[in-house]
Amino acid sequence: MACGATHGALFKINMINNGFGRGVAPPPMDRETRRIIGFHLGGRGREDALKFWQSLPPIYRQCAIIYSDFWKAYSGVLPSKRHRAVGKETGETNHIERFNNTLRQRISRLGRKTLSFSKKYSHHLASIWYFIHHYNSNLSS
Repeated sequence: MACGATHGALFKINMINNGFGRGVAPPPMDRETRRIIGFHLGGRGREDALKFWQSLPPIYRQCAIIYSDFWKAYSGVLPSKRHRAVGKETGETNHIERFNNTLRQRISRLGRKTLSFSKKYSHHLASIWYFIHHYNSNLSS
C-alpha cells in the first residue's frame, strides 16, 4: 500500500462516560474527509488502546499521523513515527473535539444524569454504531 495525501488521519482518544463503567473513545476521524474510520468501546488502558489502534484500516495504521492527548497508554501502543501527542491549544484536534460534542448532544445516553440509558450493553453499543454509520452516510462525497 502506498501512502497518499488522503490518508492523513486526525483523531483524539478522549473518553466519554457511558454508564457501564467503560468509556467511549470518540472514533478516529479522517482529517480531509471527516469520515469516521474506526471504533472501539472500552477503557483507557493499554489493552483498549491496542484494540482501538487495531480498529483502524491498515492504510491508516501504515500512513496516518495520529494526534491524541498525553495519556500514557497511547505512547506504549501507537508507533512513535505515527503518533503526535498534542494539547488543545495546537488546534490539531479541533474537528474531533467538535465531533465529541456532537456525540454528547445527539446520543442522549452519553450525557451525564440523563433519563436516557441502555439496560443492555449491546444496545448501548448498537446506538453508537448506528450514529456513526448515519454520520458517515450523510457526509457529502
